[in-house]
Amino acid sequence: MKKKRNYKREYAIFHGKTKQKKRRAQRNKTRRMMVRQGLVKKGDGKDVDHKDNNPFNQKKANLQVMSKSKNRSKK
Repeated sequence: MKKKRNYKREYAIFHGKTKQKKRRAQRNKTRRMMVRQGLVKKGDGKDVDHKDNNPFNQKKANLQVMSKSKNRSKK
């Protein structure tokens, strides 16, 4: 039997840290930028991928749109 996830603990240990909040904010900012450019839409099942895995690098050459399953399966 699986244990239930303790989301409060996860947030306290990882997601609530200042560094992670800044990285998440940058990813959200990049997504909004791509929506404004018309490259993605809300609910389209696509992710904005940073080729170098650095959310602070928002250069056009570093960004690409791909399916959620493909993006989230990358190492």
